[in-house]
Amino acid sequence: MSRTVEATAQMSAPVLAAYRYCETVTGQQARNFAYGIRLLPADKRQAMSALYAFSRRVDDIGDGALPPDAKGQRLEDTRALLARIKDGRIAEDDTDPVAVALADTARRFPVPLGALDELIDGVLADVRGETYETWDELKVYCRCVAGAIGRLSLGVFGTVPGAFDAERAPEYADTLGLALQLTNILRDVREDAGNGRTYLPAEDLAKFGCSAGFHGPVSPPGADFAGLVQFEVRRARALFAEGFRLLPMLDRRSGACVAAMAGIYHRLLSRIADDPEAVLRGRVSLPGREKAFVAVRGLSGLDARAIGRRQAVSRRRG
Repeated sequence: MSRTVEATAQMSAPVLAAYRYCETVTGQQARNFAYGIRLLPADKRQAMSALYAFSRRVDDIGDGALPPDAKGQRLEDTRALLARIKDGRIAEDDTDPVAVALADTARRFPVPLGALDELIDGVLADVRGETYETWDELKVYCRCVAGAIGRLSLGVFGTVPGAFDAERAPEYADTLGLALQLTNILRDVREDAGNGRTYLPAEDLAKFGCSAGFHGPVSPPGADFAGLVQFEVRRARALFAEGFRLLPMLDRRSGACVAAMAGIYHRLLSRIADDPEAVLRGRVSLPGREKAFVAVRGLSGLDARAIGRRQAVSRRRG
């Protein structure tokens, strides 16, 4: 019997039900994420679903219709729940299935649960309506809401024994999270503007004449919106290139999962670069067949092997 099947067989009914709830939440609300984690063995897929379901709860509080004070209290209540999970004070028959599943995940995998505190901090920044003057300031926010998820995911994936440069794996996972978040910010620039949020650095907006914001299907008169997008695309591509160094450190199926999820966003970034003003007209997305291609490519290990070869050449030259 495989380790995954054996672990599932030994799982209590309440814990198994809690994971099923989290997998349902993930499948319904995170199509890109769910696409990637389908490539994982059951135990890792369950763990990633638990992490997603808790993270989704935090995001939903921030995006909900409650007044800011009420959102802040709900987020602090969620932080208190996280503290109970960290302290091992969640029983298997607890009425909160997300807490039950996440507590079991923390027992089975070395996930840095403190990263979820960072996520809560990032969403609190949204609730306060914080804006960012520079990329360095925005980067701190991105590390909270996305880099933290990368580090949590790495706790589930682990690295293969003897992987070169494995001590830098958390750094690469964090950077890949930044790349995904910056892509999200570009994709959602008009939607965020409609919700009164601006994430792109103020100094970048000013440089390209875009300080007036993005509230219509075309850019403001005199603004170099395409130039702004291309500038941020180059930044995101550099982050992807750095973050993809993680892939050769992962086992085949974990690497396939990361390659699929990150690959979908990498292609989405290219689509945005090809037609920058498309993000002002509506949400840019990839068709299902293209996502399937990315998943198959990831499962084949092509991306991980290519990156591994480039790293080997770089080490020899060094």
